[in-house]
Amino acid sequence: MTAEEAKQYLLYGPWPGHPHSLAPIRALMAALGDPQNALRCVHIVGTNGKGSASAMLERVLRAAGYKTGLFTSPHLQDFSERIRVDGVPVSDAALTAAAKRVKDAAGRIDRPLTAFDAMTAAAFLVFAAAGCSAVVLEVGLGGAYDATNVIPAPDCALIMNIGLDHTAVLGDTVEQIAAEKAGIIKPGGAVALYQPESEAVEDLIAARCREAGASLRVADFDELETLSDSREGQVFRYCDGPPLTLPLLGDHQQRNAAVVLEAVEVLRERGWRIPDEAVEAGLAATVWPGRLELAGRAPFFVLDGGHNPQCAEALSSNWDYYFPGGRKVLLLGMMADKDAAGFLAPLAPLADAVVCTAVESARALAPEALGALLEPYHKPVLLCPDLRDAVETAKKVASPEGSVLACGSLYLAGALRTLLGLEGLT
Repeated sequence: MTAEEAKQYLLYGPWPGHPHSLAPIRALMAALGDPQNALRCVHIVGTNGKGSASAMLERVLRAAGYKTGLFTSPHLQDFSERIRVDGVPVSDAALTAAAKRVKDAAGRIDRPLTAFDAMTAAAFLVFAAAGCSAVVLEVGLGGAYDATNVIPAPDCALIMNIGLDHTAVLGDTVEQIAAEKAGIIKPGGAVALYQPESEAVEDLIAARCREAGASLRVADFDELETLSDSREGQVFRYCDGPPLTLPLLGDHQQRNAAVVLEAVEVLRERGWRIPDEAVEAGLAATVWPGRLELAGRAPFFVLDGGHNPQCAEALSSNWDYYFPGGRKVLLLGMMADKDAAGFLAPLAPLADAVVCTAVESARALAPEALGALLEPYHKPVLLCPDLRDAVETAKKVASPEGSVLACGSLYLAGALRTLLGLEGLT
């Protein structure tokens, strides 16, 4: 098996899928010797912000001297991004070795596995083989029945911002989705919670923690103080602590960081050695591509993988704040199973023009369908199925003094990074 074959195997199977159940991943991990049980893990769930929080916390733990494993999804440009050791994407050799073991074990169990089961199993094998002393796991979908939930109680579970996404699978109310995500709370565990807008959500999480005997810390966003904020990054203070530098843009990233800081306190209470210097250095070194990423100038060219209404709300305020003046052009590409109309509502009124393109996926929403959703806004709409043509058109319409915001899908963000020659994650 080559590295490319390993990636194709983990992504595409054959994986028949399975009903809402952890039984298949449990059987697979048992066949592999349950390597996840020997790892010290932090588990991160949420509709928005879990990837950014994962990147921040991994960088803090690395700065504290831990050998880190980081498991995130989806990838932007290459599968190896999903599994990282000390910030470095998994090597071809390590990934191939893990995929071979997963394939062998999968052939010995009578369970209908999914691709995410296989990827998760491979990640655990890589982290165990590398001797990782701290593993940060981002949930793929939901929480209770996500393959990452095969771990024992993590040292801390972070529950990030919860909103409406994947409603066909998780439920069509925020409370239903919160209940699914709260499935990562385990007996004797500890939780750091993004301060919910819904009191009912906070009550639900608190009740689950009481039932499980898990401690709960809730981030207090009123304790955030912005000291400076520009396109070069931001400096903020939390709970009268020291000034902290964060390269990631957007006030929502300060809120994500506040949850990470609460998680650091949880880990310290559980014996993790994380000095203040590591927190400061880790946050200051955090890189998370495809999230309000400034990828070019004249015009400003901004990439963001946001794809739901909550992301769009954050993007709308930050687009205006960081890139005032000039012509504003939206470059859109979305999946058909997303709430495209809800995504457009906060953003379309800000745009002087919109360029609709195609995302390379069987689930992609056609540019023509995107364009039709924009009719109520009475904006100039240009249909450019070819991505390179879409980029050049958007830049031309924006003019050097304006800005282009390319958003709607992480798949679009990844394709644009490749097209623009942007590489590297750290």
